[in-house]
Amino acid sequence: MKTSNLINLIMLVCVACACQPSARELLRGQVRQSLIKVNETWQAKHMDPERAFWHQAAYQTGNMAAYRATEDQQYLDYALKWANQNQWKGAQSDDTLNWKYSYGETPDYVLFGDWQICFQVYAELYDIDPAPEKIARARSVMEYQMSTDNNDYWWWVDGLYMVMPVMTKLYAITGNELYLEKLYGYYSFARDLMYDNKTGYFYRDAKYIYPKHQSNAGLKDFWARGNGWIFAGFPRVLEDLPVSDPHREEYIQTYQKLAAALKESQQPGGYWTRSILDPEHAPGPETSGTCFFTFGFLWGINNGLLDSDTYLPVVEKSWNFLTTEALQKDGTLGYVQPIGERAIPGQVIDKNSTADFGVGAFLLAASEYLKYLDEK
Repeated sequence: MKTSNLINLIMLVCVACACQPSARELLRGQVRQSLIKVNETWQAKHMDPERAFWHQAAYQTGNMAAYRATEDQQYLDYALKWANQNQWKGAQSDDTLNWKYSYGETPDYVLFGDWQICFQVYAELYDIDPAPEKIARARSVMEYQMSTDNNDYWWWVDGLYMVMPVMTKLYAITGNELYLEKLYGYYSFARDLMYDNKTGYFYRDAKYIYPKHQSNAGLKDFWARGNGWIFAGFPRVLEDLPVSDPHREEYIQTYQKLAAALKESQQPGGYWTRSILDPEHAPGPETSGTCFFTFGFLWGINNGLLDSDTYLPVVEKSWNFLTTEALQKDGTLGYVQPIGERAIPGQVIDKNSTADFGVGAFLLAASEYLKYLDEK
C-alpha cells in the first residue's frame, strides 16, 4: 500500500473514531431522554395541573428542575398555568384568625406546610420573571407565621422538604434575615423531635419513634420516602443559604451523616425498601425514596460535599433501577408507594404504581444527573 493511501486510511479511521459518542455522551443522552419521556408522559395524562397541595407542588418542584435542565417552554407553561389557576396561593383562606397548622386540607390550613411547598415554585417563577404578585401571598403567609411565637410548625419529616426551602428562597429574594432565624428555630424543633443521632436517620413523626413503634423484626422503622424528603430538602436549602449562615455547617453535617447511612442501606438491586433498616417489613423496590436519594447524592457530588469515588457507584446502581425497572416503556414511572406516612406490611406496589410526587422526585434526580454529566 502506498504511503499516501495508508495515511488517508489512518485519517479516515481517526475521523470515524472521533465521530463516535463517548460513554459519557451516551449516558447524557439516555438521562435526558428519560427525563423528557417521564415528564411529557405525565403532563399529557394530566392536562389540568390541579390544586396547590403538597403532592401537586412536589411534582412542580421537579418540573421546574426539568425546565432549567432542558429550557423546554412547555414545562414552564405548565407551571405557570398551575400557579395562575391557584391564584399564586396555597390554602385559600384570608381570615388570619382561623389559620391552622395541624393536618388539614381545607382552605383554613394556611400555616400547614403541605399548603406552603407551592411557595417554592412561585419563588422560582418569580426569579425567572419577577413580578411582586407571584410571591405576595407567600410573603404574607410566611411573615405572618414568623410573627408568632410558635416554633412547632414542622412536626413531620415531610414538612422539612415542603417548607425549609421556602424560607431560604424568600430570604434570597427579600434579604430579610428573619427567614433564616426562623428556619433554624423551626428546624431545631423538628430535629429534636424526629432525628435519631445514633443512626443518622429521621423518624417520620413522633408516632413512629422507637421503641414505641417498631418494624416487624423489632427494629427502628425509618420510612424511605420520609428520609427522602429531608435528604432532598437539605440540598434545596443549601443552594440559597448564605455561606456565612451560622447554622450552615450543622445542616451539612446532618446531610452528610444521612448520606453515609443511606449508602449502607441500599439494596443490591439499586433501590431502597420502604422500611430502610428492615427490608422484609415491606419488601421490594420503592421509587419515590430512591429518586430523592439519587438526587441528594448527585447534588452532594456536584457541590463538593460528597466524595464522588464513594457515592457515584451508589448513584449508578440507583439510576439503573430507576431506568430499567421503574421506568416503563410507555413513560410511566412505576413502583411509587401511594400517599401515606409509613412502610405498610402487605401493601402491594408494582410497575403500575405511580404518583405526581414520584415523578417530581425523578425529575429532580435526572436534572441533577445532567448537571454532573455536563460538568465533568
